[in-house]
Amino acid sequence: MPSFDIVSEVNHVEIRNAVDQCNKEIANRFDFKGSDARVEINDKEKTLTAFADDEFKLRQLRDVLTGKLAKRGVDIRALEPGKMEAISGSKVKEEVRIREGIEQERAKTLVKLIKDSKLRVQASIQGDCVRVSGPKKDTLQETIALVRKSVTDFPLQFKNFRD
Repeated sequence: MPSFDIVSEVNHVEIRNAVDQCNKEIANRFDFKGSDARVEINDKEKTLTAFADDEFKLRQLRDVLTGKLAKRGVDIRALEPGKMEAISGSKVKEEVRIREGIEQERAKTLVKLIKDSKLRVQASIQGDCVRVSGPKKDTLQETIALVRKSVTDFPLQFKNFRD
């Protein structure tokens, strides 16, 4: 029976390259001369931490980072910004979590959306992805179109299309 998986993944190599490019640009920009602005990446916890001298520079740093990520093809919707925290004096930091995988609640809403569409397919949650199977490839392609149209707040990819 034909099937495919709905997953949410990001390319960690491209994220690392974008962070390196962002740090290089910040080091060379005139408006950041003498400041301690930088972005650090934590692979274990899947977070990016942005440090800056004040809130204005932190917003500028975030704009540069999102620009570099977008140029490298990383979907910005996979980033979940945290709260801005003051560390020492006027210095601030912000943690940005990289969302990967589909959480249980979101997976349940995806399955409900597919079942409510009355398409002749079965959707099941398989860990951090959703597997959709059906008797015809055409109905699976309709399901992909439905999910693409309905889910706009979270990056999704469709993988393992099997015949």
